[in-house]
Amino acid sequence: MHKRTIFLPILIAIVMNGCSSMGIQPWDRDMLAQKKMQVDPYPLDTYLDEHIYYSKESSSGGQGVGGGGCGCN
Repeated sequence: MHKRTIFLPILIAIVMNGCSSMGIQPWDRDMLAQKKMQVDPYPLDTYLDEHIYYSKESSSGGQGVGGGGCGCN
């Protein structure tokens, strides 16, 4: 037998065994499910704040656009 035919199944078994421990444990999921752990915990507040900001600045476009309504950068 070739060394490759013996080595490949062993390598696959080692890699699959190492991947089995990845992930979130059940007892850690309660912490990650909390509202403060979300990417945007208060999407409505964020939307309203951005709406007020863009209305006052008279700027166009989305978040991250440089410059304002006066034409300066």
